[in-house]
Amino acid sequence: MQRTVFLLASVLFAAGAFAQIKDPVKWTTTSRKKGESYEVVLTASLPKTWHIYSQKTGDGGPIPTKFKFTKSPLLTFNGEVKELGKLKEEYDKNFDTKVKYYGDKVDFVQNVKVKNNVKTNVNVTVEYMTCDDSQCLPPTKKTFNVSLL
Repeated sequence: MQRTVFLLASVLFAAGAFAQIKDPVKWTTTSRKKGESYEVVLTASLPKTWHIYSQKTGDGGPIPTKFKFTKSPLLTFNGEVKELGKLKEEYDKNFDTKVKYYGDKVDFVQNVKVKNNVKTNVNVTVEYMTCDDSQCLPPTKKTFNVSLL
């Protein structure tokens, strides 16, 4: 009886360990004052073999990185999110299309103007997909709250 309980517990523990989806992307956020506006910077850092896709990767390919900023009467979002990093573009046989991606590190930068120079925060949700040489993980969403000082 003890042996059966131990075996069942071991199987459940192992299944739980394999069921966890890993996320190799480590995110950091910051804001920088630039004159009368701010730059909201979301930095994705990845281990060697992993990469994250550009916002403008090829049609029919992986899920591009997307940003959704929560609207606020105090904030005006100027322009699109810029990508700062070493962009790579190549044909991917798994997706049968050209893809654009970043390895190692990329900064995603959004220019934001704050009305009346008030201290506030900006909320942003990022949806992204990561792959390495042998696998792709399902799209992931994360939400961040970035202080504008």
